[in-house]
Amino acid sequence: MLKLLKRLTPSGRLLALVILGFTLTQVWLDLRLIEYMKEITLLVQTAGSPQRDIWLAGGLMLLCALGSITAAIIICLFASRISSSFAKELRSGLFNKVGAFSMEEINRFSTASLITRSTNDITQVQMFLVMGFQLVTRSPIMAAWAITKIAGKGIEWSMVTAGAVLILIIMVLVILVFVVPKFKMMQILTDNLTLIAREHLSGLRVIRAYNAEDYQDAKFEKANTELTNVHLFTSRAMSVMMPMITFIMSGLSLAIYWVGAYLINAADIPERLDIFSDMVVFSSYATRIIMSFLLLVMVFFLLPRASVSAKRINEVLETKPCIIGGNITESDPDKKGEIVFNNVSFKYPDAADYVLQDISFTAKRGETIALIGSTGSGKSTLINLIPRFFDSTQGDITISGINIKHFTLEALNSKIGYVPQKAVMFSGTVSSNIAYGDNGRNAYTEGDIKNAARISEALEFTENMDGGFNAEIAQGGTNISGGQKQRLAIARAICRKPEIYIFDDSFSALDYKTDRVLRSALKKETSDVTCLIVAQRIGTVMDADQIIVLDEGRIAGAGTHRELLQTCGIYREIAASQLSEEELSR
Repeated sequence: MLKLLKRLTPSGRLLALVILGFTLTQVWLDLRLIEYMKEITLLVQTAGSPQRDIWLAGGLMLLCALGSITAAIIICLFASRISSSFAKELRSGLFNKVGAFSMEEINRFSTASLITRSTNDITQVQMFLVMGFQLVTRSPIMAAWAITKIAGKGIEWSMVTAGAVLILIIMVLVILVFVVPKFKMMQILTDNLTLIAREHLSGLRVIRAYNAEDYQDAKFEKANTELTNVHLFTSRAMSVMMPMITFIMSGLSLAIYWVGAYLINAADIPERLDIFSDMVVFSSYATRIIMSFLLLVMVFFLLPRASVSAKRINEVLETKPCIIGGNITESDPDKKGEIVFNNVSFKYPDAADYVLQDISFTAKRGETIALIGSTGSGKSTLINLIPRFFDSTQGDITISGINIKHFTLEALNSKIGYVPQKAVMFSGTVSSNIAYGDNGRNAYTEGDIKNAARISEALEFTENMDGGFNAEIAQGGTNISGGQKQRLAIARAICRKPEIYIFDDSFSALDYKTDRVLRSALKKETSDVTCLIVAQRIGTVMDADQIIVLDEGRIAGAGTHRELLQTCGIYREIAASQLSEEELSR
């Protein structure tokens, strides 16, 4: 928690000092109020006391109470401001940090856990700060100051108060020993619940198609019950505290008055008034001491869960991304768009086997390189190394004559128009989805957007939509078809006007005619741009300048469609499964 609090801004730290100042003022006013109460008690009990003195002491007592309330309100306002601003900074920090993560870091934490850390964990820290700034400073100061006030006013009363505090501390320690591990478990169970809920929502169509609602309900119910049981355990432990603390406070007051009655009875008549006054004051101070410990107990119950949350937040904030950009922004114009794989091998973190081994090829500017192979052969993994979603384990990849690790990430991304296997749409309009992000150059014009839509065969259906290019796109593109999403995703890449296109099986949702027309238009409009295509269909890759056949992570063959039919058995098998004998003989 302390490590996380070091991230407080200078203004937040200044407000914390202001809160400390108002806390000291509030404690002084609360204790001063008791002194005025003692004064009123003596005046009332003393015959012939002027009524004006009683009214004056009562007025000052009222002013102390109003001052204490005002200080408490200011402390609450400032504490809320600090905690809210700090939570905002943490959310922004986590969001930006996760945005810089590679897939390796994302997979290490899991998406569900990152969501929980960005929401629930930050809320826990925020709640602790709100309570902490109000109670953590006030309670120890109040307890210590009250103890100095009652010191020497009666050994009997002091022993009774010390006994009550000791019982309270033992009780809190016993409960915390059993409760703290449950708080740690609670965060893990919350992650699990988020994971199941997210899985259920994203896979709702499949769940319904397979009549798996009961299975998913049981799965969710199990996780929900586990989390509920832990919540109940911690809530019950805390619920035991309040009646026990009430019992201790009531018992302490009773003990103080019982001891006071004994002392008054044993004292001489002239001393009885002083003893009675001291008893009233001591009872008030002792109540303040117990209340201070009570408030600290509340903080201690928030602290374990907040500490666990702070640790989880720090884990994300302190994680160093394994993929860091270089400092080169410009490349050799004579080698613009050229891609070279030099003995590249790759295996996933903590995996034993290589997914790719000894991959070497060159894609020159303006060439179309196609990757084909069976499922799991490493096609998508290979092209994901180019935008550095992962870094190669061995070997080098160069673009425009420069190792991709030496480019800044922004410069590298600006060179690439990437279309993933699953077309991703963002909530907004057709236009905002096509003109998405920064291309590292100038802003997109309306002409750029329409031209990209025309090349990707998205212009016709876009203009027929209600609102045209200003038509709304739902989150995830749920209001358009799969083929339409793919065409808009391709238009997004074209609109960037990059040096390199990467199409990761991006034509799979298109019919053969649209596929061919789109690739023909793309080839015509982008003849000087390097293009890498991953595909399962022979019809999509057969016109490529070079086709690379992958088999179990290795290159099994490379050449044109006609060459591979003669030299590569794996390619011939794939072609035979998709093309007729007549088509193969052409």
